[in-house]
Amino acid sequence: MWEQIRANKRKSAVLIVIVAALLFALGFAIGESVEPGAGLFGLMIAGIVWFFMTLTAYFQGDSILLSVSGARRIEHKDHPRLFNIVEEMSIAAGLPRMPDVYIIEDTAMNAFATGRKPNCSAVAITTGLLERLNRDQLQGVIAHEMSHVVNRDVLFMMLVGVMVGSIVLISDAFLRGMFRSGRYTHSRSRKGGGNAIMLILAIVLAILAPFLAQLVYLAASRRREYLADAHAAVLTRYPEGLAGALEVLANDTMPVATANRATAPMYIINPMRARGGEGSGWFSTHPPTFERIRILRGMAGAASFNEYQRAWREVDGKNAGQLPGSALAAAGAVPIRAPLPDMDTPAARRHTGGDAIRRAERYAFLSCPCGLRLKIPPDFKGGAIECPRCHRSLPAVTG
Repeated sequence: MWEQIRANKRKSAVLIVIVAALLFALGFAIGESVEPGAGLFGLMIAGIVWFFMTLTAYFQGDSILLSVSGARRIEHKDHPRLFNIVEEMSIAAGLPRMPDVYIIEDTAMNAFATGRKPNCSAVAITTGLLERLNRDQLQGVIAHEMSHVVNRDVLFMMLVGVMVGSIVLISDAFLRGMFRSGRYTHSRSRKGGGNAIMLILAIVLAILAPFLAQLVYLAASRRREYLADAHAAVLTRYPEGLAGALEVLANDTMPVATANRATAPMYIINPMRARGGEGSGWFSTHPPTFERIRILRGMAGAASFNEYQRAWREVDGKNAGQLPGSALAAAGAVPIRAPLPDMDTPAARRHTGGDAIRRAERYAFLSCPCGLRLKIPPDFKGGAIECPRCHRSLPAVTG
């Protein structure tokens, strides 16, 4: 697995260099188009934008992503079932520290992992996912996200995402300034031919660079999903768990309300698919979901990277990729286990996700003798509350 991680780092470095080259080429061209000889100044501006955005992403990227997603951190008492699964998969993955657990109040079904290193990471799950998946399926999703943490995918995707964001920011500012300012266009027209060429080059780069950078970003995301699926099958020893979860997810067309194009590759499945379909080829955030399911269900006999690779080739033929050599050579393949009993009924699961959010928001829970369970917000000022079912007056304890 160490070779696998090193291979990921090498490939990540190449992709980062490609996106960085686009960013600095854009800065240079814009600088030269504004004033001949100002290309170095443009490079400096692009570098400053990238530097501060990268610092922000490295030290605060996980917090920003969780905040933008509306995720709330929970504790073991808020959702014991989820916490136990995260703890199990943390141990199986060999993480030095269990990731923090967050819940997103959203009926859409999805999940993502974030964090700059394995001992500083988090997983976030929507309430819709918690309500619909059984224990094996939820374990498969958590194992998939743990794999992204172990393989250092989350940091890479944040850094490339920041570079793509920098390119979009600079391109947008340049194009808006150029087309909204007649004075700028007029002054450029009176310059020499060399500057006109740089202006055309800057416009072309401003239009194409965000597009090309986004393609690199999406390609990196798709490639990592296959490896995370394979690793999840090994961690859980039950490929059907993740396959079943992906099938349920694929049949849910509800988009995640807080997701956008920049954050979409972080999720286990495209969170915006209902807004334009799942996509395919170069323009998709993830590999085709039903292809991922077929590969997982094609695994037979053993939970191992070799078996995943065999199933992948059987499904995709010549289009199948190659897992890292260290993973394929790893010994210790284990038989696929039997499904685990799920003690939670679908009705019980529907309540636990919402209740976990309310506990995180410091709601108080009050049970009425009639059987109704009341949720009292922390800012409730009254000393008593009336049960809407039996109209009893109950003491409201919110502390």
